[in-house]
Amino acid sequence: MNQIPNAAARKTPGLVNWVGYLAITLLLALPIAVLAVRSGEWQQGLLLYAIGCFGAAILLLLAMVLMLLPRYSSWRKGIAGRALLAVPGTVLLLSLLAGGNHPRIHDISTDLQDPPVFTAALQQRGANSNSLETDPETAALQAAAYPELQTLRSTVGYEDMFDRAVRVATAMGWDIYLQDRNAGVIEAVDTTTVMGFKDDVVIRLRTNADGTLVDLRSVSRVGVGDLGANARRISTFLERLQQG
Repeated sequence: MNQIPNAAARKTPGLVNWVGYLAITLLLALPIAVLAVRSGEWQQGLLLYAIGCFGAAILLLLAMVLMLLPRYSSWRKGIAGRALLAVPGTVLLLSLLAGGNHPRIHDISTDLQDPPVFTAALQQRGANSNSLETDPETAALQAAAYPELQTLRSTVGYEDMFDRAVRVATAMGWDIYLQDRNAGVIEAVDTTTVMGFKDDVVIRLRTNADGTLVDLRSVSRVGVGDLGANARRISTFLERLQQG
């Protein structure tokens, strides 16, 4: 007597297997992309990272569609298991999209009329780094996107504020490569945790009749847009600076 083969005995459809193959490939693309960026090949690395994230989201959507089709009902569990490998890339994509619509700029300052000037950073940055020259168009885009970024006016004395600025920068993990108390300038580099991007920061302190004026400028070494990283860095620093 012939028996109808059960789902376990049937050959898994090629499309189901390919969901798994692609999911593994896209998952492996993410750490490879990070290594590429950290090694200096940031353009190729970011392209691979984008492919990994977008591809994972599309693949996860495809897997969900397959699980809804009666034809693949016997393999829903297998599809779901393979689709789990596409979840990390999809989550990373959603986190990027949820980050907001940021202008494609990478030079942020609390003083758009008279931005702090870098000096030591010129020797720290590579020949292929972004220019440190200010751009009126960039300033206009920043003013529209981050109007809250303004000069900090504090009643704290200059000496105390300078020491506080050094402490906060150090606590935030910045590598300080210039401290000039007489000029009121601190320069440092902040390296992002995952990709290893380096952004240079200059802190300028000046005195007025009420206390101390503090301005910051944060500039990415590579890339066009920064996804709001420089603005967040400045905001976090000023918040901690005021807390002491």
